[in-house]
Amino acid sequence: MYETSVGEIVEERLAAFCEGDAGGNPAGVVICNELPDPAEMQAIAKEVGYSETAFAAPIGQDWRVRYFAPEIEVPFCGHATIALGAALAMQHGDGSFRLRLNDSLITVEGRRTDAGLTATLHSPPTRSEPAGTPMLAEMLQLFNYRHEHLDPSLPPAVAEAGARHLIVALANRALLAAMSYDLSAGREMMLANGLATISLIHAARPSLFHSRNAFAAGGVYEDPATGAAAAALAGYLRDRSWPHNGSIVIRQGEDMGVPSRLYAEISPEPGASIRVSGSVRVM
Repeated sequence: MYETSVGEIVEERLAAFCEGDAGGNPAGVVICNELPDPAEMQAIAKEVGYSETAFAAPIGQDWRVRYFAPEIEVPFCGHATIALGAALAMQHGDGSFRLRLNDSLITVEGRRTDAGLTATLHSPPTRSEPAGTPMLAEMLQLFNYRHEHLDPSLPPAVAEAGARHLIVALANRALLAAMSYDLSAGREMMLANGLATISLIHAARPSLFHSRNAFAAGGVYEDPATGAAAAALAGYLRDRSWPHNGSIVIRQGEDMGVPSRLYAEISPEPGASIRVSGSVRVM
């Protein structure tokens, strides 16, 4: 319970993209009649301490939503949207909810099932482009990787689906497991390049990816599950004509001891929304 300029608000804690009763990325969810002042939302997000907290208030038939990391506001957060969808289903019943973000209008579906809570978000439009040489050089230095460590079938790219991510495919799983970087240097690099995260991936199969996601821009070393980056990756794979057969599974958080599963459905239409889904548990 928090006392704000709009009165007391209650914050829920849920883990999105979990595996049964374990794993998933914790998110704070605040559903209130009116959004507090941005400074208050930032302070609450910092106190909650999760990588993101979603704040939602009704506006007509829609919900006005803003996302705050401990250090900054972010334009879109996938796992907090999944957590919000589950929270709305708990409060208002199963259904599809329209969300008005700072820069886009999306939907999230929340469901209560015998196996637990699930949610599916429809991302903002996607786009991708090759990563520039200076940004790539900064990334290699930050993580102590070399060009030969990269997977040539998926060249580094900047991809967007509501937020901007650097997607870097590594040639083998061991390189991904060994991920290490300096948090302050990573924050400086990400903010300078307008990146929400750096998404390191390894393609185990055309439709199965292992992922680790550095989120230094938000003051978090690593996210165990990142829905916005999953949507951006899926959009990038579509742009590359990757043989995904319409969907991918992303296994994330395993190297942190927090197993998470993300599912992304990819339509053939260039730039179209990506459906990202997963299970949710109450913490």
